[in-house]
Amino acid sequence: MTSLNIGFVGLGIMGSHMAGHLAQAGHSLTLLDAAPDTAECLAQKLGAAARVARTPREVGEASDIVVTMLPNGEVVQKVALGPDGLIHGMKAGSLLLDTSSSQPWLTQETGKALAAKRVAMVDSPVSGAQPGAMRAELVFMVGGADEDVARVMPLLDVMGQSIFHLGPLGAGHAMKCINNCITAITLATTAEGLIAGKRYGLDPRVMIDVLNLSTGGSWVSQNQFQPVLNRKFDEPFKLELMLKDVGIAVELARSTETPVPLWGIGQQLWRMADRASEPGASISEVVRWFEQQAGTELTPGSGPRLTHDS
Repeated sequence: MTSLNIGFVGLGIMGSHMAGHLAQAGHSLTLLDAAPDTAECLAQKLGAAARVARTPREVGEASDIVVTMLPNGEVVQKVALGPDGLIHGMKAGSLLLDTSSSQPWLTQETGKALAAKRVAMVDSPVSGAQPGAMRAELVFMVGGADEDVARVMPLLDVMGQSIFHLGPLGAGHAMKCINNCITAITLATTAEGLIAGKRYGLDPRVMIDVLNLSTGGSWVSQNQFQPVLNRKFDEPFKLELMLKDVGIAVELARSTETPVPLWGIGQQLWRMADRASEPGASISEVVRWFEQQAGTELTPGSGPRLTHDS
């Protein structure tokens, strides 16, 4: 693989690992994060392969390809097009690879502005969460022109294990919000089912074992509930970010005149859970919110059946 000068903006629980894999593959990195200490710490860890920039413009000036892993499309747009943004430093022929969970329509706006400066853009949001980023096992959902996607394929291969090109710019972000909306509703209905079973006297731990070998099982049942049964609500992905992705999916459906009644109900439930939780709460807190509504905790073990008469 040809060594490239790569900028990486956004070095949180996902971006730090993704940037590390690129450095290990032999690329030179210019790093930037909203928390300067985070970028400095990662640069020290990566050694000669990495340096820290002060502004997005400086990242753009130093990079053939810039990778962003940021909270939403508004932040991506500010980093890319702001007064000291990437656009003021990126050279004609360079490329922005956005791996954030962003709004497709904002991605298209950003891409159009960059194209006027002869800078290409590819959107490639991910699934796989922190473990996938750590193990380079992410799933990439890609949107962009064929020739632009071909340019970033070697980088995606380094950071992940599955790559799906879904269409033009914005298509990756459309798929990501749909995926996360389905995940959010699956998490909610699984929580409801486990609580209903617990109140009937079933053991939630055994229920999870049954679900994972039955038609009601999912990635959510396999990965999200064992920590909760141990009373750990510490999944790294944030509740507010999941709510954001659900909102993007609902807006996408509205724009295509697609009836999505379950999505609408799910959005309302996640909003209520978000309001009841502390800022920065884990998505696991949505399960605690359902427990509070029922007055029943998902602790291991069976118990007495709760009925209307009791």
